[in-house]
Amino acid sequence: MTETLVVNEIYCSLQGESTLAGLPCVFVRLTACNLRCSYCDTAYAFSEGKKMPVSEVLQEVFRQSGSYQGRKASGMRLPLVELTGGEPLLQPNALPLMQQLCDAGYTVLLETSGAHDISKVDPRVRRIMDLKCPSSGEAERNRWENIRFLKQEDEVKFVIGTCEDYAWAKKALAKQSLAAICPILFSWVAPLSREQQHPSLKKVPDGQTPISRKELAEKIISDALPVRFQVQMHKVIWAPDARGV
Repeated sequence: MTETLVVNEIYCSLQGESTLAGLPCVFVRLTACNLRCSYCDTAYAFSEGKKMPVSEVLQEVFRQSGSYQGRKASGMRLPLVELTGGEPLLQPNALPLMQQLCDAGYTVLLETSGAHDISKVDPRVRRIMDLKCPSSGEAERNRWENIRFLKQEDEVKFVIGTCEDYAWAKKALAKQSLAAICPILFSWVAPLSREQQHPSLKKVPDGQTPISRKELAEKIISDALPVRFQVQMHKVIWAPDARGV
């Protein structure tokens, strides 16, 4: 039987997040997610997509990784690929796709919610794993046992939209000794446009206080946390609700 994936989009852009932010990258956005985080900006990937054989996905990555100016002439290839979503680990055939991309010599990134088992992912893949903070509405879905499978090349991301998120993330950082395992990202929540406010998203729990990006940065500095502050770079360059960037 042909291995297939339901794919929302495949495109070449800049890494907007992670410690590799700013580097050109081919993104494979897979369809479906079982979480409904309050700040989700890719709700269109909950259901939109088409079924593709894994072999066709690979060929499209090969095409796009050599598609920008100068690469074809020089014989060079863009080395960075990211699987994102949705939630890639909901589709079992994401695992052989990542393995084959690694075999082909790519640096492969996986953006995952932290609600699914990461232990079966090819160890060559750099996993960027969320730990969901309270304002997401999905903090109870964190799979804490994943922490023991993290390696030095992975990254843990806290998406922070409220003061309560910051306090929660700071406590988790210390309790789990996360900074001793891998790089830690504190990512500020960019407000959703009206078009992005999907009716299925969870609501921010009552009683939480929004935090600005300046306030988040200043808290990290004041507390001297061993974390990397980040904003979504692609939203600084393009419209916040633009697709394929």
